[in-house]
Amino acid sequence: MRFYFARLSLLFAFIFMACLSIVQTAASEEQARVPATAASGPEMVIQYLEIVTSDVDATCETLSEVHSIEFGAPQPSFGNARIAILSNGGRLGVRAPLSEDEGAPIVRPYILVEDIELAIARAEATGAEFAMLATEMPGHGKFAIYFLGDVQYGLWER
Repeated sequence: MRFYFARLSLLFAFIFMACLSIVQTAASEEQARVPATAASGPEMVIQYLEIVTSDVDATCETLSEVHSIEFGAPQPSFGNARIAILSNGGRLGVRAPLSEDEGAPIVRPYILVEDIELAIARAEATGAEFAMLATEMPGHGKFAIYFLGDVQYGLWER
């Protein structure tokens, strides 16, 4: 009887190891089919994230409390946005709409690019419509703003 249980235990162990091997092989094959992520390609950096809201103070207070960041005084060169410098060197700006046409709320990421003119040309070629072409911001670089569908994006060159 012991011999029977020993053989049965070995059989179950063998079946378990075979199943485990099949599962690991399937997982490896699945991982091989997953497309490359941004981590394997060029780095995409959000240089500036702009939030346009009708309630600047409440937005800054909430973001400060939740994320332990500190916003400065309104910066005229950023449309009077209150700016927080983030630990990765990026910036988070919160401001009121500059005109009735701008509307609110807007959350606009400004993506860092090496060559803003080239990035503008490429975006236009895909159908993007520019609200602002490359604009110099003394001491900060150049930026541009475009619409793609209902979403606004920014480009930023240091």
